[in-house]
Amino acid sequence: MSSANIIQEEHDEKSLTPRDENVLKKHVQFFDRNNDGFIYPWETYQGFRAIGCGIALSAFSALFINMGLSGKTRPGKFPSLLFPIEIQHITKAKHGSDSGVYDHDGRFVPLKFEEIFKKYARTTPDALTSDELSKMIKENRESKDYKGWIGAYVEWKILYYLCKDRRGLLRKETVRGVYDGTLFEHMERETLAAKKNNFL
Repeated sequence: MSSANIIQEEHDEKSLTPRDENVLKKHVQFFDRNNDGFIYPWETYQGFRAIGCGIALSAFSALFINMGLSGKTRPGKFPSLLFPIEIQHITKAKHGSDSGVYDHDGRFVPLKFEEIFKKYARTTPDALTSDELSKMIKENRESKDYKGWIGAYVEWKILYYLCKDRRGLLRKETVRGVYDGTLFEHMERETLAAKKNNFL
């Protein structure tokens, strides 16, 4: 069974995301490996390794994410060389030039999510090709929002690299899993299962 099908089943078993729920927090909590409310670079690294990323990509992601988000999630505090991300303030790290699927308060906006595929999924209604994804990223750019451009590009391209299927498609339910926080847990289970099978 494919990752997309498993994720679809997991969504079918759950109720719809409550409108007032901060799913952006759920999205990042996977990387809080010790559940203390803070995400340090080494935890980001461990999280990426847990979902099957290589050492180089995990290290790059840890530096890029924590150095980019730490200061934004620590309002009024002096910069820390440990670059912690405070989960309780994660909505302050929301960058521009994004899809708008998370609102200002970190809530999931279903109409914005559906809009991604209605507007850009031309090859297959429930998936994005590499070119379609690139077009979406480009059209979401806000004028002179260079940091937002970089953030959106890196996030989406890493997601595509990790989660595209054999046909080179990024499936709708996979993207939904990123937004509601279920994809990373699923990928970790898959990675552990693969390691176990290889060991046996």
